[in-house]
Amino acid sequence: MQTVELPAGTIEYDDSGQPPGRDDAPVVVLLHGLLMDGSLWNEVAPGLARDARVIRPTLPLGAHRVAMRDDAELDLRGMTRLVADFLAALDLRDATLVLNDWGGPILLVEMGLDERVGKLVLCACEAFDNFPPGIPGRLAGLAGRLGPVGVGLAAQPLRSRRLRRFPLLFGWMSRRPVPEEVARAWFAPTRERAIRRDLAKYAGSRFAREETVAATERLRDFDRPALVVWATEDRLMPRDHGRRLAELLPRGRLVELDGSYTLVPIDRPQALLAELRAFVAEGAPAAA
Repeated sequence: MQTVELPAGTIEYDDSGQPPGRDDAPVVVLLHGLLMDGSLWNEVAPGLARDARVIRPTLPLGAHRVAMRDDAELDLRGMTRLVADFLAALDLRDATLVLNDWGGPILLVEMGLDERVGKLVLCACEAFDNFPPGIPGRLAGLAGRLGPVGVGLAAQPLRSRRLRRFPLLFGWMSRRPVPEEVARAWFAPTRERAIRRDLAKYAGSRFAREETVAATERLRDFDRPALVVWATEDRLMPRDHGRRLAELLPRGRLVELDGSYTLVPIDRPQALLAELRAFVAEGAPAAA
């Protein structure tokens, strides 16, 4: 695991490096949602790394192990700015940015911070007025507004394999259970008060419906290739949002996958990998 210093604090990330013999391979940045880290992509990243440099940052969304600075701004816009700072700190250009579950970086376009993004993949993520998504998202918001104590109480049942499968906890996130060793790593950091403080800053911030709808609509200005991958059985991300996003994006294309809830990298990793590899390869220099 490598680290990089950003204005908000230290970010850990996994970097596969350039594939052997490929100095000009495309760069893919895989992002995650609340109470997760880059291990969300464990069944997808190795396949992508055959043809691309794959980077998986751990964002300060509750599963991070290094707390942010006390004065870090971690509301929706602050977190979106953190993503832009991360791309800049690693000097990534024409990166393929892949979102799953968390839709915050949709705001990169509206904030004018998308210059380092060459391609965009929206995979079953927040959009329009669905910030935060569904009842689980609203419960997370309530816990965040209660501060570190509220976050701690909300996170405690997630450490139980049986309880986390309840629909109002993590049960609607994936049809397949998250591997136990991965789940333990996701939920353990919330035992630390500073980590709970960071998560409360984000989860407890108020998302104005008009603001997130307007920011999503600004995707009309993203004139680069875009892929929308949506799960037909998703309980948290409305199915029509996938179609609407693909129609908004000038160069957008929609792929729908059956047999999955929100966490497509957990439920349908091989199908998602095939779509991502094909999309990343479009227009990229051929391997020697």
